[in-house]
Amino acid sequence: MAEDEDTQYNNSNRAFLQAFITRNPLTFENAKPILAAIFSAHEKREILAEDITQSDFNSYISAANNAISQFDLEIRSTYHQTTQSRVYALVNSTSDPITQLATIHTADQINFLKRVLNAMFETYNTQRHEVMAITSMQAIMLAKPSTEDRRQTQGGTETQGSAGQGLTMGEAEKMMKTLVEEGWFEKSQKGYYSLSPRALMELRRWLWETYNDIDDDEEDEGAPKRIKQCFACKEIITTGQRCSKKTCPCRLHDICTQNFFRTQKSRKCPLCETDWTGNDFVGERAAVLTQTKKRKSGSGLATRQSTVAVEEEDDADVTQDGDQGEEDDEG
Repeated sequence: MAEDEDTQYNNSNRAFLQAFITRNPLTFENAKPILAAIFSAHEKREILAEDITQSDFNSYISAANNAISQFDLEIRSTYHQTTQSRVYALVNSTSDPITQLATIHTADQINFLKRVLNAMFETYNTQRHEVMAITSMQAIMLAKPSTEDRRQTQGGTETQGSAGQGLTMGEAEKMMKTLVEEGWFEKSQKGYYSLSPRALMELRRWLWETYNDIDDDEEDEGAPKRIKQCFACKEIITTGQRCSKKTCPCRLHDICTQNFFRTQKSRKCPLCETDWTGNDFVGERAAVLTQTKKRKSGSGLATRQSTVAVEEEDDADVTQDGDQGEEDDEG
């Protein structure tokens, strides 16, 4: 179909871009009926969704990017970490995405969002438990800034997500639902909120700069790197598998794990050569696995507590040489 379209940017391209903005983000499958309707109107004959090719879609994406680049906008794509479908999203290529959100949300809502992100990538993202997701209850408990946050704000040292009076629990719950509807968060069947593919694309730089404490004047090796890349595809990983050696930074998406080890002679970590168990996880499975182990051990009260409430104790036990990390197989 693409070769039959005019080479210049026309009404069909404008209609596609408008539809994309309305439905952002999109997959190729979602876009097929949209393009079919546009082609049908343009060519004055019925075009079926099944007739739309990837080439058609790519050509319209390319034309849209050429048209919106002057506004610092770009349609980017990435693979969904679990479904492996390619997701296309309209993102701002220059400005701070948190600043963008501030144009449609109140200051208290933005500060709540920052506290949620801090919980995802700091509180629930430790050396032993890289959950990087948050339950509804955990999110609601962040409705208002902590006493320490308030103290720092009053002292003139405002921290990430510390300002403002906060939200009510009902407002916090509604805000989480809104962020899912807006395409920033996804909610799993087990009730965990995590960043969506669109958010990972748009927040990529911000996440690296905010949560990877790397000083230009310091050696990178000693600095904590909370945001990690998949060893195979080099995209940010928030769900997948990890090396069983806790001090090893190797992480792989599930699909990348399959593809990577298919070409290897043995299932060993490509960085430290520890046996790759497939039972050490990144994402909500790290929390679920911990809960399961606690239930089996009979710690009834502990199972109702935060999945990684003991992360500070856990991390303190792990030595930098990785000896204990090799012995402990908790994900």
